[in-house]
Amino acid sequence: MDLEQVASLERGQQLPLQRDVEAIAIPFGSTETLAEDSVVSVMQAKGSTVSVGFEGRLYLIEGRNLDALGLEPLPRPTLPETATEEEIEQFVWDQLRTCFDPEIPVNIVDLGLVYGCRIDRLISGERIATIRMTLTAPGCGMGDVIAADARNKILGAPQISKVHTEIVFSPPWSRGMMSDEAKLELGMF
Repeated sequence: MDLEQVASLERGQQLPLQRDVEAIAIPFGSTETLAEDSVVSVMQAKGSTVSVGFEGRLYLIEGRNLDALGLEPLPRPTLPETATEEEIEQFVWDQLRTCFDPEIPVNIVDLGLVYGCRIDRLISGERIATIRMTLTAPGCGMGDVIAADARNKILGAPQISKVHTEIVFSPPWSRGMMSDEAKLELGMF
């Protein structure tokens, strides 16, 4: 996946939409359609998604829809059918590392928001990924947006039929849960 094109976008950059595009409304998590020729402003370009501002609201545009911004769309991440249990779990963690709070330039794993990931195999052979995570504050409205982003990316693996995201507040998140890389990125050293 070529994430360099996303990283090349600059905050404040104005882009006209090349086509109608479905975007996730922030912080509501609902999907809305932004019309072709609307001019959006890049707020954050991290991982495989771009947060944009339009008419005073924020939206998240997923990698598969980057052509609406004039970039190459990113293919949905996937795994070969023959992937091992370890490869499937690594895939889930790798996808979580491409999820960002639309307002914070650090992925949710390094930010310390993901408390755990469990993949269960049902009798039917289906696998369900359960992500246990928190938010930086109980009142944070980004939970639905982050959960939807994670779900969409993880479901690229044909071996995973469902993703359940469990938002918990115990233990409460603290800055001590961040990786050293996250602290450096946010200037907290």
